[in-house]
Amino acid sequence: MSQLVALSLSIGILGAVATFVFLQFMPSYLIWAAFIAWACYFATGGNTDALKKTITCNIFGAFCAWVAAVLIVSIPATNVTIALIVGATVLVMCLAAHVAALSTIPASVYGYASVFGFLLGKGSLTKEALLSATPANALIAVGASMVVGAIFGMLSGKMGAALTKK
Repeated sequence: MSQLVALSLSIGILGAVATFVFLQFMPSYLIWAAFIAWACYFATGGNTDALKKTITCNIFGAFCAWVAAVLIVSIPATNVTIALIVGATVLVMCLAAHVAALSTIPASVYGYASVFGFLLGKGSLTKEALLSATPANALIAVGASMVVGAIFGMLSGKMGAALTKK
């Protein structure tokens, strides 16, 4: 079968499996963040190096956003201070691209944005949630979900390649 059909089939099948896994075994985690990391895996090349970049940079971006969130809930936050905290953490995140392992800025941005998507969507922007060792902590929920998603991306790529007519 063609590469497009094979990859589509593998993503469809594994997308259903991933959704079941998240619903059945990981209900506190985020299938949407997994799909973001899954797409990131292919956007960064769809190979072993892409898996490393996706996981490393998604988690680094999530960490930068988590630091911003902890700062926001720890100080008297105004619109100005929130903007400055976000600006500073994004600046650091982008400048970190000087380090080879953190050089895929878009992958870091996906992790950063996913943390704030989680926090603002669930209303979990509290110090208690951010500092907990549970999936209520955005860094844990987003980080774990994105790692699982990147692995599913790799698996779907391998499955698609196996189904492709040579």
